Amino acid sequence: MTLLGITGGIGSGKSFVARLLTRHFGVPVYDCDAAAKRLENDDPALRAALTSVVGPEVYDAQSGELVRPVLARFLFADEEHAAVVNHIVHPAVQRDLHRWAEGQSLPLLAVESAILYESGFDAMVDRVLFVDAPLDVRLSRAMRRDGASRQQIAARVARQDSERHREQADYVIFNDAAADEHALLAQLASIPELITQSK
Repeated sequence: MTLLGITGGIGSGKSFVARLLTRHFGVPVYDCDAAAKRLENDDPALRAALTSVVGPEVYDAQSGELVRPVLARFLFADEEHAAVVNHIVHPAVQRDLHRWAEGQSLPLLAVESAILYESGFDAMVDRVLFVDAPLDVRLSRAMRRDGASRQQIAARVARQDSERHREQADYVIFNDAAADEHALLAQLASIPELITQSK
């Protein structure tokens, strides 16, 4: 089994490329962001750990759901708080990814993560696919998606190390403003693991 990591900067189109992999190549994709949100509510050990560091108010007393504004206040209160929360969430997602992968039977699987390298998930994958796009395109996409200002998105982009991560990747897909689905599929079709999967 080969595990392909999919990553890229904000607004690069990682999720769209991941959907293309599933729809056109039959590759199951594990979404780390979606998994983290699910586990923050459903994983008892993760819930207990977050409660112990943030406080009981991090979960709604009636619904039992994570109260994201409370978690956000904790994260922004101190630079070290993010590391504390990541140390709780990332291992839980890694365990869940391992269980998910063990339950799959196809020779090629993929994992989508915006923070593949920062979270240490790159150590779990065999190859990395980096989705790239010009900065202006990425800013415009993220502004439309998140309803945020250009300054807010630019600040988030500045915290990423996209240049280094692109150089570390095994494959790079260019998803610029002119890249329609056909153009992206043509690029994906040149990846050796996907050529094998398609046969």
